[in-house]
Amino acid sequence: MMMPSRPVGELLREWRQRRSLSQLDLAMRAEVSARHVSFLETGRSSPSRDMLLHLAEELDVPLRERNALLMAAGFAPAYPENSLEEPQMKAAREAVELVLSGHEPYPALAVDRHWHLVTANRAVGLLLEGIPAELLTPPLNVLRLSLHPEGLAPNILNLEQWRGHILARLQRQAAATADAKLAELLVELRGMGGGGGVPEVPDFTSMVVPLRVRTRLGVLSFISTTTVFGTPMDITLSELAIESFFPADAATGELLRQAAEAARRSELC
Repeated sequence: MMMPSRPVGELLREWRQRRSLSQLDLAMRAEVSARHVSFLETGRSSPSRDMLLHLAEELDVPLRERNALLMAAGFAPAYPENSLEEPQMKAAREAVELVLSGHEPYPALAVDRHWHLVTANRAVGLLLEGIPAELLTPPLNVLRLSLHPEGLAPNILNLEQWRGHILARLQRQAAATADAKLAELLVELRGMGGGGGVPEVPDFTSMVVPLRVRTRLGVLSFISTTTVFGTPMDITLSELAIESFFPADAATGELLRQAAEAARRSELC
């Protein structure tokens, strides 16, 4: 990993401004003087390792970028980054699989910080039926797949509404993390065409944006939730998210339960 070339004070100032905080705001949160914050940002004072981590916590800086701050100040990184396949990640890996399998017969999947598919439960396969194999080749970006005109988009009945939801969410994520690859993905997805879905006017009276998708079982309607690890100390875990889809109506739940029961009986035969 290369050492950051930019001064740590400059990086701190950018994170503070990204969070729309004044120097006084940050100082009050961190219980230090505004003068000290100013001196750190201008380079008149050098932060200790503990102070840097303290400010990063108050600024909600992602773990990956906290390491970058530490390195910019001449310190060693504080947070490891391990693959889920490594032995020390066994408990986390099993937790992810438990959540995914426990959510069946409803779809659920795990993604990394750039929305690449890490793993998924069997119910996700229903949504991927009929999609060209080349679009399912790893690394599979689930946001790209959902809006691609040859991907899931032609089967999404409320495509314009879902597209608006995806782009707004990705824009917030890119702004919050300062991740250049997320910004590039946002530009790419904004340039994608509709792909055959039936546009709908967003229903601003709804509490959540549904995903209404055409499948071999019929039209299924979902609402989604996101699960992340609490207080992770590993970069991989901090950037892992589980997207779980729940039936938005009784008909969807019944169709999925019937399909799962039919599959189970078929396996027993």
